[in-house]
Amino acid sequence: QVQLVESGGGLVQPGGSMRLSCAASGFTFNIVAMRWYRQAPGKERELVATITSTGGRNYADSVRGRFTISRDNAKNTVYLQMNGLKYEDTAVYYCNMRQRDYDYWGQGTQVTVSS
Repeated sequence: QVQLVESGGGLVQPGGSMRLSCAASGFTFNIVAMRWYRQAPGKERELVATITSTGGRNYADSVRGRFTISRDNAKNTVYLQMNGLKYEDTAVYYCNMRQRDYDYWGQGTQVTVSS
């Protein structure tokens, strides 16, 4: 079955960096787009970044220029490199894969930006 397992979250100071990882299994990783979402307390889940099967990337306006999504098809892993972190980046970050209009989610990893 499909499994998405995020890791790499934690506490970071404003302006700092962090890299999230999502290990995928149970499907053919290299032919699907992968996404990172986040959900802050009291807010709706929002799309942060997308990487297509061919490496095309899209970002939310709020993170463009600071975050980079990448993938390693040999490791079935997608990454989110986050630089210049801000207080408002605090959220639970989720890895996502959509297949036949069904969304698969990881368990999420907490990122807290605080001094």
